[in-house]
Amino acid sequence: MMTLFDDEQILKAYTKDIEDNKEKETEKNTAKRMIKMGKLSLDEISLCVPTLSLDELRKLETEVLQ
Repeated sequence: MMTLFDDEQILKAYTKDIEDNKEKETEKNTAKRMIKMGKLSLDEISLCVPTLSLDELRKLETEVLQ
């Protein structure tokens, strides 16, 4: 019987997904620290952390400032 994916492919995809999520979380934490500092606008932060959209930064700002 033929399978679409073998175990090795599934493991590689899963590992990549975990790494991507860790990287995204690190970038969110960096942006949160920058927002807390209050020295840069969200536009400027988006230049420093380009993987986060302006909408994501606005949500983070709301979280941080609560």
